[in-house]
Amino acid sequence: MAHAAVPAAEEILDVQFPVLDHGFVRLVDYMGSDDRIVQAARVSYGEGTTTFRKDKALINYLLRNGHTSPFEQVVLTFHVKMPIFVARQWIRHRTARLNEISGRYSIMDEECYVPDPDAVSLQSTDNKQGRSEESIPPEVSSEIREQFSQEQHRAYRTYRELVDRGIARELARINLPLSLYTQWYWQIDLHNLFHFLKLRLDSHAQLEIRKYAQILLDITRKVCPSACEAFEEHILYGRNFSRTETEALKQMLEGGECPLKGRAREIFLEKLNR
Repeated sequence: MAHAAVPAAEEILDVQFPVLDHGFVRLVDYMGSDDRIVQAARVSYGEGTTTFRKDKALINYLLRNGHTSPFEQVVLTFHVKMPIFVARQWIRHRTARLNEISGRYSIMDEECYVPDPDAVSLQSTDNKQGRSEESIPPEVSSEIREQFSQEQHRAYRTYRELVDRGIARELARINLPLSLYTQWYWQIDLHNLFHFLKLRLDSHAQLEIRKYAQILLDITRKVCPSACEAFEEHILYGRNFSRTETEALKQMLEGGECPLKGRAREIFLEKLNR
């Protein structure tokens, strides 16, 4: 089986795709493609034995029915630069291999994330971990952004003063803010990448990590277009219903009212409308 070289992916290797104010994502390397998924599923190394249409149908069948191991045959390596608070959400996905820049060895750059004006919001009243969708006055947003910037600059200035005094870098860094940018190489197989994207492209995920997830999906689509299409069809925009929700859906399709009440009803209707 020859090494898979996908022209669309080759064109974007090492190209930096900007995210937020100082961040980026770039594809460093990849192994495998849609063809590798199909070959692994069929345990066949022959070429030209099936049509593109049949290969695409097989990929859809595999993803729809939870046959995930063929997708693990595809591996992608990304170089990502993101704020530390995004990295700490990201690292909860433990099914990848990574190597992060170390503040013990390197002098950290003065690059901190300041949200765009329209991204500055109040705490949501019905979502304990999210921000409200209501806009705030421009003058308040401007004030908050300026406060972010001033505090970031003060913390970084103290850091550099400590470094210049000869204080160990591993100590000088400890008061640096979560908004400071870090970088890592992140390698992950396609199955686990899809799981990451399912969670981090969800509307409940934090805005900043959703922006990284969207770029990751756009890049991955260059490597495995058919697999990404199947992912969007069956996982990202698909919906899973519980037994109770399935029964409720049957009643509604037969012309009845939704039998669910309270919070269960809200969750069910949200699934239908998302």
